[in-house]
Amino acid sequence: MLKSLHAIEAYRESGQLSGGSYPWLDAIAQAEETIVNLERVESLHELEYLNPVLDYVERSLRLLDSLPLSYWIKELVEETLVWSETAKGGTLRQRRQWQAEGVNIFVHNIGSAQLYWRHVSGIGEHGLQFAGATEPGGAEADQKVIVHRLIETHGLIGQQIRGEVPPLVNRPLSAMVEDGLLTADELERLLFALNHCIISAVSPELWQEVRVQVMELIAVIASGDLHAVLPMKERLRRMRAGAIVQGEDYDTEWSLLVQEGFNPEVLEPMQPMTFWYVESALQTFSLEQFLKVMALTACGSKLSGLNHISYETVMNSIYYDYKGVKKINVYKKRIIEKYLSGLAWPDILNGFTPPGNPHLIHRLGREDHLPDTLFVHFEFSPAAEKLIEFCMEAEKSALYERAVLLLFDLFDLRRDAFDRFHNEDTYLSQMNDTADYKAVILEYVTGRKVLDIGPGGGVLLDLIEERMPGVIPVGIDISSNVVEALRQKKQREGRLWEVLQGDALNLKDFVEPGTVDTVIFSSILHELYSYVPLNGAKFNHDTVGAALRSSYEVLAAGGAIIIRDGIMTEPESQRRRVRFLEPGGMASLERYAKDFAGRTLQVEQVNEHEVLMPVNDAMEFLYTYTWGEEAYIHEVQEQFGYFTPSQYEAFIHRTLGERAKIEVFRHYLQEGYTEALQGRVVIMDEQGQRVALPDSTCFIVIRKEG
Repeated sequence: MLKSLHAIEAYRESGQLSGGSYPWLDAIAQAEETIVNLERVESLHELEYLNPVLDYVERSLRLLDSLPLSYWIKELVEETLVWSETAKGGTLRQRRQWQAEGVNIFVHNIGSAQLYWRHVSGIGEHGLQFAGATEPGGAEADQKVIVHRLIETHGLIGQQIRGEVPPLVNRPLSAMVEDGLLTADELERLLFALNHCIISAVSPELWQEVRVQVMELIAVIASGDLHAVLPMKERLRRMRAGAIVQGEDYDTEWSLLVQEGFNPEVLEPMQPMTFWYVESALQTFSLEQFLKVMALTACGSKLSGLNHISYETVMNSIYYDYKGVKKINVYKKRIIEKYLSGLAWPDILNGFTPPGNPHLIHRLGREDHLPDTLFVHFEFSPAAEKLIEFCMEAEKSALYERAVLLLFDLFDLRRDAFDRFHNEDTYLSQMNDTADYKAVILEYVTGRKVLDIGPGGGVLLDLIEERMPGVIPVGIDISSNVVEALRQKKQREGRLWEVLQGDALNLKDFVEPGTVDTVIFSSILHELYSYVPLNGAKFNHDTVGAALRSSYEVLAAGGAIIIRDGIMTEPESQRRRVRFLEPGGMASLERYAKDFAGRTLQVEQVNEHEVLMPVNDAMEFLYTYTWGEEAYIHEVQEQFGYFTPSQYEAFIHRTLGERAKIEVFRHYLQEGYTEALQGRVVIMDEQGQRVALPDSTCFIVIRKEG
């Protein structure tokens, strides 16, 4: 076993530092500041109890120990690995001292090389100023020189593959061949072993993905041919690798942004610079937002004398833990997106950013001790930070909607709850799971151009494309993140359907009137009814009417409106007894009755486990009870049934007039509710006899006559 691994194991067993026998281990073990790329971290909470840097170093050393390498390569790689993360270690006091002595504790490969150099040179804690110093000399010091340069360039091959550094940063490696320290073949073998350990310690899967690229780049470095310049467009493409895998059409979107006023030439001065934490900080933003941040960086600061641009602060602020798992802080993300959308290209490119919301501003700054580094971050006001924290704390309570609406007001965001924030992925997945129900809709689709209002995860768009050749499905959603996710899905899966961001109440603003053959509202009208205020009121039948008129207006003669949504039962006067069979059921109803804003529910408690309720009040509660606690904060805000069958039919005739003919009107109990409630509740009539659940769902087809 490697000596370094023996040292780590001894430390883990005893908890005692080496007392200077292994200064690299003492530095890493005493780390009081967590410095880690959050891209592959699964839980931020766990970082509070772990030493991720020591864990990473140990993983890399165990990989090295397992490789069949010659002694001299293994010795050089071991010395490199143990020192390459030391600038991330040290107590806060030590780090302040290192910084005062000129150690670059931000650019960790440089700072770690400086700390190694001090160690092998025998210079004490306070005896060296690093600026402009040179490597140890003398023929006997060749090995130390090689290790020093390997530490100095640690990780740069991976960063070059990711577009974060220009080719010339690896010049110190090529120079070792020119200086006669190594042959080209020796350098290749050494770099391959080192990068195998560096990258596999991050992720074995990542190593398999980039192994060939690493070999190709090592060959170029060993040849000394590092003069080719990679255009910024290509470097940025590599920084967008994750988004491209998810479906971003990089070249098409780049061209469209150029047409809209983006000038790529303003980014070229950043060509010689190293970017830190870009993909981790900005990978979930759209390409337009990403390029606006890049342009703000390039045009908002003097770039002369810069070698590094850091987005570490953005990265650290854009994540938080939800149920123990790292998630994007979508509250901050939405606010930053809003901020960027308000910045026009001409203003950005001219270095002028008009005043936006007083609670958010972007900052570009340098530190006195790091004059060659530019730090980029988005600064929220103290009030905004507190409100965002409040939203995060309120996620599991009925305060959530009110907290989010406060956030909407503060940052002038949309005043609706279509953005489900922390569980948007789960919600879209649930929408996709309803494919079997939605397939019935296809039987009534007519014509070539079909609008799917509120397409969710795109399942209905997929079904239409797959089963109805020649039909052009178009999804329309008001939520920017839903539209972005659908566009990525389209690119990723090679879909032909289209998606637009638009308002269902004003379809004529996005679609030419008279050109649509079918408009589909699949489980969306009850959300419009519940969430969208019209004339100052939510839970408003006028909102449903506005949506129907909007869709009718864009329909061609002979076109159809298809509705699949919730329905109330009639007569409304009938009542149901509900007996709870599981602990907490009665408390759940009491909570729901208090939180539900659609109407006042009538609840008469019969005994400890039973209540008597109007049938439609009981069903509204049971729909939410079925979904479970995870969905509660959203489902309690929605009223699924908003008309009885006779009321719905009369409303359609009153809203759309005589030319609108109802061709199909049926209602049924959606499969799954009975099974989901079995063993949890018993539904009875007023006399205590068990009865079936009433119909939950309606299916309506309205034809526009010529």
